[in-house]
Amino acid sequence: MTDKNNKIPFDEDNYTHNINRNNERKLDRRGFMKTLVGAAGVFAVSSLPWGAVAAKELAGLSDKKYPKQKITDIKSIAVGDAVDFAFPGEHDSAILVRLSENKYVAYQNACTHLRCPVFWDKKEEEMICPCHHGKFNVNTGVPFAGPPRRPLPEIVVKVENGAVYAVRVKRYEA
Repeated sequence: MTDKNNKIPFDEDNYTHNINRNNERKLDRRGFMKTLVGAAGVFAVSSLPWGAVAAKELAGLSDKKYPKQKITDIKSIAVGDAVDFAFPGEHDSAILVRLSENKYVAYQNACTHLRCPVFWDKKEEEMICPCHHGKFNVNTGVPFAGPPRRPLPEIVVKVENGAVYAVRVKRYEA
């Protein structure tokens, strides 16, 4: 055998690795750090548009307006009854409950625990999530039993010309 592998090719004091391999010095520690900083820069620049979109969306949460939407006629809902509807989008289920002659409350129809639908129990006068036996106060939407900890998102309603309209979704306040 030859003793080629046992020879040090350069006279360096800090020689610690084998440089006989091909292209070993192309990506040393300094080159790796430069590549890492370059990749981080490219990532930062490429994510700027998404950050601007997210900031615009977050800034507009308090001012988000939806077109007024008719839920039902007053004549078609008796005191103590409830009506399901969709607001603000067609896939956003909601429920309207008539509590008295002039008092209406509406909430988004998704439990704040795991988003199961919430039902109005007229006999017990409470909102019930059948998935985990969560219960909500119909006047405030605040949970009082089961695993939900946050109140149901409220939909502001307005009575005009013999009909009930959904006006906006009340912003959730922690």
